[in-house]
Amino acid sequence: MSKIISIVVPVYNNKESLEETCSQIIATHKNNFKHLTLEILFVNDGSKDGSWEELLRLKKKYKEKVTLLNLSRNFVQLGALFAGFNHAKGDAIICISADLQDPISLMPEMISYWEKNNTEIVMCYRENRKDSLLARVFSKCAYFISRISFPELPKGGSDYWLMSKRVSKLLCSLKGRHNALNGYLMSVGFSKIFIPYTRIERKFGKSGWGFWKKFKVDIDFLVDTSYLPIRFMSALGIITAFSGFIYSLMISYAWLHDQTPFPGWAPLMIMVMLIGGIIMTMLGVLGEYIWRIYDNIKEFPLFIVDKEDK
Repeated sequence: MSKIISIVVPVYNNKESLEETCSQIIATHKNNFKHLTLEILFVNDGSKDGSWEELLRLKKKYKEKVTLLNLSRNFVQLGALFAGFNHAKGDAIICISADLQDPISLMPEMISYWEKNNTEIVMCYRENRKDSLLARVFSKCAYFISRISFPELPKGGSDYWLMSKRVSKLLCSLKGRHNALNGYLMSVGFSKIFIPYTRIERKFGKSGWGFWKKFKVDIDFLVDTSYLPIRFMSALGIITAFSGFIYSLMISYAWLHDQTPFPGWAPLMIMVMLIGGIIMTMLGVLGEYIWRIYDNIKEFPLFIVDKEDK
């Protein structure tokens, strides 16, 4: 029996592009990797533009090649992807958006790395993008911050990748509602390869990813996978406490030489500086403990075995 390749496509108000997305995937499969059984799994994420009706038409047209999931409401892309991962039958899974901005023509190369080199994660990253200036600047800033925690993460970021069934099962076993997929893909280890591409200008409809949705995803990524904000708070607390101590010595010296503005000013300033520094330091310490509690709740595996030779 041939292996199965599942293409998971989250759908949110993409009615106009669904026919072309589906036909391009099927044509690419026929011309390049028809030895694999194809499953195109569309996950309708609460669309309100008639996308579900269009998906039903595609199911009727392409029959067993197309599988449909209809979520009860909009769960945003992360929820749609995990729904797809949990229902996909493939030995490998490719996730791609439905707006045709990510080139479907890269799929044969991705599958080749998986089949011939046993590469478990093939990540296509955006080397260039034909988006607005604001979108490009925001993306670069967001991924610059993310790369502090994950230096291996490509500069342009990625929403388009292939992963083996083993990696998919591992991701689906993680708990939490704000999982950052790119961060976890970097954390699980296994063999990886990165393919650069230029993100194509959007031809159909309008993106459902507004500024605040993108901002939330970036905050989730930073908070969910990195202790950087807590370490920054700890460092700031220590610096504040040390600066407060030095400044308190300066105030004491000024008080001894009658150079303070008014009686009582010196002890007031000393108390403010010292107590403020101590509070900042304590918040940092509490944050370190809270991060460890959170890290345990996520139940990310303590170790992951790649191969075992008995």
